[in-house]
Formats: sequence, structure tokens, C-alpha cells
Amino acid sequence: MHSARLSSPESFPIVEVPHVASVTPFRRRVVDPAPLQTLGAVGAGIACAVLTAVLLRPLVAALRRRAVMDIPNERSSHKVPTPRGGGLVVTLVVVAGWGVALGVLGAGPYGTMAAVVLSGAAVLGALSWIDDRVNLPRRLRFPVHIAVVAAALATLPADAVVFQGVLPVWADRVVAGLAWVWFVNLYNFMDGIDGISGAQTASLGLGIAGLALGLGVGVASGLPVAVMGTIVAGAGFGFLAWNWHPAKVFLGDVGSIPLGYLLGWLLLVLALSGWLAVAFILPAYYLADATLTLLMRAARGGPVLAPHREHFYQRAVHQGGLRHDQVVVRVVGGNVALLAAAAVAAVGAPAVGSAVAFGVVAALLLHLRRPNPAFFGE
Repeated sequence: MHSARLSSPESFPIVEVPHVASVTPFRRRVVDPAPLQTLGAVGAGIACAVLTAVLLRPLVAALRRRAVMDIPNERSSHKVPTPRGGGLVVTLVVVAGWGVALGVLGAGPYGTMAAVVLSGAAVLGALSWIDDRVNLPRRLRFPVHIAVVAAALATLPADAVVFQGVLPVWADRVVAGLAWVWFVNLYNFMDGIDGISGAQTASLGLGIAGLALGLGVGVASGLPVAVMGTIVAGAGFGFLAWNWHPAKVFLGDVGSIPLGYLLGWLLLVLALSGWLAVAFILPAYYLADATLTLLMRAARGGPVLAPHREHFYQRAVHQGGLRHDQVVVRVVGGNVALLAAAAVAAVGAPAVGSAVAFGVVAALLLHLRRPNPAFFGE
């Protein structure tokens, strides 16, 4: 029997193994969603601007054929009969655009509220179109304004608060409802010269979208806030193509009332998401002009809701001698400064942002009350 013997290493043949390059493990590429969100928001805004401007052409022709005209009177800021009802297209584009955006991108916890708000805007649009034609009494219009606001607020969860817990929930709902109803109506009151409503709508929409994309304002709500902002801004720009001084068509209540309702809701959502200061700063000029004018008329014992031309922007035209477009440019400049103030508030300094906004609005109101065209080289 032979004894086992281990072979020496030299007895094994040497086999050369070909070199294999190292393989990098497969990694799924993560795409930064921010540029896509920005691109989508910009695209939606451009599409709505073009669609609004294109659809207004046949509408203006139809309004002229049917003699749906705003005839100048002693309170008017225009001198020639002008078609009224351009808001039919503006409201349609915004409601349809928001509906598509919410259907595709989702509405988070605000799904039910969004459905109620879009339905409410359609109701307000129909009611306001009738009002544009036959001048409905306020006792018929205001209850509907209150009803659509109350219906939307009724869908909020019991613990959702607008004023960040400062008020009891019931008081929070009441104050929020009153503020929303007031915003609906002041948006109509402020539609008194060429270009101002389109410019304000575009300013608010772009401001909301910019703060959402840049600083995340309102994003936690689950709503596509940026896209909704650019949609309404696009509709505003598209309308401006027809409403810039001298206007070829007026918005009418069919546009101003639903826009006040829809933008009021979007600002309300910002407040519900913790951005209360931002929600007040962005529309601060409109809020101040309309509210102060109402209070001053009430202090004089005059009819506060009767048509007039005592708003600060109207004084700049009728007493100050400025053209409509000159006033609107000043308002837009103020809105840009308010956007900067809102950004300051959004980065953690709401008191500073609010103080800046107060100064901006005060300076703008004082200037509009006694404008100095020479200061601007006009």
C-alpha cells in the first residue's frame, strides 16, 4: 500500500486567468424633480396665456354682435362703449386648467375641497354672467357668494386652522369666511381701469408659483400650487393682450367674481399650510385700497357698496391725470416689491416681511392719491 504524498506547488500547472475589468454596480438614476416641476409650471402658464388670447377673439366679436357693451357714464373710467364679458374665457381657462392639473397631479388632502371650489367658481361664473346682462340686485348675489365660501370651508378637517391657532376653531372659520367673501367682492370692486385686473391676476399667480418653486411655499398642502399659480397667471396675461389700455374688452363680473373666489382659495390654502403672512402680503395692495376706500366711505356716511370712482387707483386717473397703463405699471411695481417682502416672510422673518409690505403699500397708496408724473419722467 502506497503512502499518500502531497505534491509540491511546482507540480501543479499554472493557468493564466484573463483580466476581467471591474464592473460598477447598477444604480438607478435619480432625477431631480425640481426642473421638471418648473418646466411643467411654465408650460402650463404659456399654454393658458395663448389659449386665453386666442379664444377671446371670437368672444369679443360675439359680444359686439349681441351688443353686450359697457356704456360709459359719470362713474366710468372709459369714454367709448366697450364689450363686457371677457371673463367668460378667463374663468373657463382657469377652472378647466385647474381641473386638469388637479386630476393629473392630485390634490392631496384637499380633493373634496377642490371639487367644491371648482364647482363654486362655475356657479359664480354663471350667476355673474347673468348679472353682467341684467344687473341682479345684491340681495340675490351676496347669499350665493356666502354659500359657495361656506360650502368650501365645510370640507376642512376639524383641526385645520387658518390663523395658526390664535382663534378658536369656530371663530377661525367665521373670520376666514368673511375674509374670503370680502376678497371675492373686492376683486370686483378693484376692476375699474384698463389692465388692472389682468395685471393683478398675473402678479398673484406668478408670485404664488415663484414662492412655491423657489421656497416651497404651500407645497406641503399636497396641491400643485406652482402649476395652479402659473395657470391663473397665464390667463391673466392672455387677457391683458385684449384689456391693456385702451381696452378692447372688459373682464366683467363673470371674470372678476370667480377670480376673486379662486385666488382667495389659493391664498387660504397657503395660510392653512402655515404661510399666513405670505397669504396677506401678496395681495396687500388690493386689500388695502379696497378696504380703506370702503371704510372712508362708511365714515362719511355714504353708500359703501354703491358704484363710485374713489379708489386710490381711480383717483390717480381722474384727479392725478395719469393714463390707465401708467397706473397699472405702478401697481405692478408695488406687487414686485410685495413679492420680495413675501419672500422675506417665507424664509423665516414674517414680522420683517410684513413691515416691508406695510411700507410698500403705504408709499404706493400715497403716491396714487397724489401722483407726481414728473418724478417718473412722464
